[in-house]
Amino acid sequence: MASAAQYWFYHLEASTLEGVLPGLLEKTLEKGWRALVKLPEDELADMDTFLWTFRDDAFLPHGRDDEPQAELQPILLSASAESAKGFDAVFLLGGASVTDMEGVSRAMVMINGRSEEDVTRERGRWKDLKAAGAELAYYQQDERGRWEKKA
Repeated sequence: MASAAQYWFYHLEASTLEGVLPGLLEKTLEKGWRALVKLPEDELADMDTFLWTFRDDAFLPHGRDDEPQAELQPILLSASAESAKGFDAVFLLGGASVTDMEGVSRAMVMINGRSEEDVTRERGRWKDLKAAGAELAYYQQDERGRWEKKA
């Protein structure tokens, strides 16, 4: 039986999501992992465009689950996926969640530290996952933008 996913919470303080997500996705691909990025529907098109254009000398190969050949994408963007089967890593943005995490090694929960609503919602997720016995880690940015493991 596969072990349950680890949940790593990233509390953004000094950086924006757009400032850190590409680097995390690059590291995911370097591991040979396939990633699902689950986000709210109204952010899907902007994230799709952003990942193609975030840097002049690089791009992140990705697609959307509402487009052809979605199953072939190394990074898949979705507003509707409820299963993460076939993915090694899941990025949860804007309060998104995935019901079926079977086979996932790591879930990264991105928290906008400038939004009290985000912080409160993700504290609730942390408590629920902790109560369920999940393996958790919590990283918060210092004033220079470096990640510090807090829990």
